[in-house]
Amino acid sequence: MKSHRIGIALLAIALLVAGCGREGGASETESTAGPAVSGNFGDLSGICGPGSAKSASAQGVTASEIEIGMFSDIGFTKNPDFVDAAKVFTSWCNAAGGINGRKIVTNLRDTNFMEVRQRMLESCREDFFLVGGSAALDGLGVKDRLSCLLPEFPAQVTATANTGSDLQLSAGATVAENVDPYSGFHDWLIKDAHPNSAESVGIIVGDSPITKVMSDKFTESLTASGATITYSDLYPAAGVSDWTPYAQSIKARNVRGLIFLGDFRYLAKLQDVLTGMDYRLDWIDANANSYNSTYLDATKSSLAAQNNYVDLSGTTPLDAAAKVPAVQQVRDLFERYAPDSDITFQVLRAFQAWVLFAKSATACGDNLTRACVYDTARKETAWTGGGLQAPVDLSRPLAEQTRCFNVQKATPDGWKTADFAPNNGAFRCGFTPYAYSKDFGKPTTLADVGKTMNDLK
Repeated sequence: MKSHRIGIALLAIALLVAGCGREGGASETESTAGPAVSGNFGDLSGICGPGSAKSASAQGVTASEIEIGMFSDIGFTKNPDFVDAAKVFTSWCNAAGGINGRKIVTNLRDTNFMEVRQRMLESCREDFFLVGGSAALDGLGVKDRLSCLLPEFPAQVTATANTGSDLQLSAGATVAENVDPYSGFHDWLIKDAHPNSAESVGIIVGDSPITKVMSDKFTESLTASGATITYSDLYPAAGVSDWTPYAQSIKARNVRGLIFLGDFRYLAKLQDVLTGMDYRLDWIDANANSYNSTYLDATKSSLAAQNNYVDLSGTTPLDAAAKVPAVQQVRDLFERYAPDSDITFQVLRAFQAWVLFAKSATACGDNLTRACVYDTARKETAWTGGGLQAPVDLSRPLAEQTRCFNVQKATPDGWKTADFAPNNGAFRCGFTPYAYSKDFGKPTTLADVGKTMNDLK
């Protein structure tokens, strides 16, 4: 019984961390046979296609294949989002001719939550690059990754040690050390959308080290923006059978806006209890990992009563498909290669990473090296992933840039764009993220493992 309880707690922690942003071994991503397809994606031309590559130019690269590592906790969480994104993207890219004729082979590095270092050491021995993945305890492998000079374009990162670490480029716009990338969204909530809510904001998070740090960060940035935190609480990582005591505390403190960090299924249960008590908040920040159909199904009884918002942090939403060809293309590709899979926030973030890798690797031609791919990607000064995100300057640290946010609201008819006054297509751009005054730790650098950028080949 004790080991069973520990297992449940570990699973809950993994889901908590995944809500704030996965037995390793190689498994080739399946490809669907069919006629040759275009290698264009969104507004990008020829990011995949045939060619005459001949050299085995780097570890994991032959004249015919490129081995890419993709981290996931799928063996533990059963969350398939990153695996689905890898399958769909590589199936399409390989059908279009691959990377200059080289086929992409995805090595799933299933960290099983606690096996990050083991999978990273395997990846160091075999993979050319890491693309489109995430692991809840990713900080456990960052020093090994830098020691073996393995670059990554992740879908999400979690631990402070890995967030903004060296040899890492995030195709999405939320990865930045020492700043709050959600401060534009939260300012909109407490100053524009629901100004009366600023006098009573609550934060409830799962009891894990990473989410507790995030609570401290939000408390600092919200207080600096003029909000008053009247409720702050932890719930057990494994969840609770009855959310009534938490709902009663929220009501007793007259909380108007609530930030929830953790598994969105837990949030669904909490807000059902709040709705049953006839207590309606002005807003709930459900966090972007709730951007999926499962959350909508779990909250059917309370969606009309509660205002559930998420900030996609510059990721183009699915309801923009009619105006943004890249989003419609993702929909079409999933219909072809993974028709039963959900297109979630994690999927969209992973797709951005895969697009960045494919464009950069194709530009390198036959002489495909880690240094070439990484340096080519860093030259993107207005990267949009073909239309999947707001522009990001990958040549500069994200902490130094003004940013964009975009808000989705959960409704009985699905996720819909909220009325948040966008000023740049689907996004509201121009806010400067709040810089934390407290020391919440630093990302790992090459210097920490005795390396420099000159060592990257």
